[in-house]
Amino acid sequence: MIIMGLSGGALIGLSSVILLASSGRIAGISGILGGLYGKWNDVERYWRIIFMLGLIAGSGIVAVINNGLVITQQTSGIYLVIAGLLVGFGTRLGSGCTSGHGVCGLGRRSKRSFVATLIFMAIAIIVVYVIRHLIS
Repeated sequence: MIIMGLSGGALIGLSSVILLASSGRIAGISGILGGLYGKWNDVERYWRIIFMLGLIAGSGIVAVINNGLVITQQTSGIYLVIAGLLVGFGTRLGSGCTSGHGVCGLGRRSKRSFVATLIFMAIAIIVVYVIRHLIS
């Protein structure tokens, strides 16, 4: 399992570097996905679609390697819906997501990304603690 995590992390880093080097774009998933709904020209839309398809294809490759995907749900559906909405809100509020700030921003030594990463990691730790120890 550690090998899969290390491989996935290396591939995320590699794809971020390739995208930055080839187009000057940051591999922030929320921005890439959000850009699909904007008024972009065909070239902008094309690379965004290819990038998102690559994310989906990665799951397919893992499924082939592991003879299927194992997905476990450790919390109720309502928590997942609330979490998804809060993450979406936080992504807009923080002008980026974990991939944009945590991977690309920190790699570029962005002070803003450093602060954003500290904040969302601290909030994540607090939320997990509250849900697992105080609510459950």
